Amino acid sequence: MSSEAKPMESSSQLSPGFLQSHVSPSSLHLPVCHRRDRSPSPSWGYLIPSPLPTRRTRTSSAAARAAQGPVFTGVCKCFSRSKGHGFITPSDGGSDIFVHISDIEGEYVPMEGDEVSYKVCSIPPKHEKVQAVEVNITQLAPGLKHETWSGTVISSE
Repeated sequence: MSSEAKPMESSSQLSPGFLQSHVSPSSLHLPVCHRRDRSPSPSWGYLIPSPLPTRRTRTSSAAARAAQGPVFTGVCKCFSRSKGHGFITPSDGGSDIFVHISDIEGEYVPMEGDEVSYKVCSIPPKHEKVQAVEVNITQLAPGLKHETWSGTVISSE
């Protein structure tokens, strides 16, 4: 063998079928994905606003209108610290209200069953829906272990 490398053949010297694929698209099969049963998320079926409206992205005029508004009460339906949002069921009925983690006041992470007080602010861009702001836990749900934002766990009785 010589130490010289052979020059590569040009595409004009290759056989006509060499560049064509021997696999047709209809013969390709996608891998079978096994669907895993997951426990339903408490927020499944709810439309989460996109992008998420936070205290930081709220305009000062919207914050001022919310601060002057009435205080409502309700019960925390669900809240996910890892996702950063949840929903509140109003005491007077009606549809559940979205709450973002940036609007939670106080030292405890809300849990299902906690009684809360809140004000409302419209969600841009269409301002058709509202979200809870200035959310304060007024009564911890009895019998549950509550977590502070710093990670300390306490038991409420």
